[in-house]
Amino acid sequence: MKEFKYVIKDEQGIHARPAGMLVKELGRKKSNITIQKIGDDRVVNAKSIMAVMSLGVKKDNEVLITADGGDEEEAIQAAEKILTENL
Repeated sequence: MKEFKYVIKDEQGIHARPAGMLVKELGRKKSNITIQKIGDDRVVNAKSIMAVMSLGVKKDNEVLITADGGDEEEAIQAAEKILTENL
């Protein structure tokens, strides 16, 4: 299992465009990938746009992305790239 934590810097938080990019890229991975807003008990499927948007992640919130499976390293790297470049 691999994990990546990131503090959202975008003024709008996780909004539709970057969430869509994240879901599209992670949807190509075989691993089980989840996202959680730190401080919130909900852990949701990072391959579902509705699940990601349901977290209501705002600026300065920290998220934890977890990948578990055969391509977990690639999945975490992809998530890290999208988050750091877009949020």
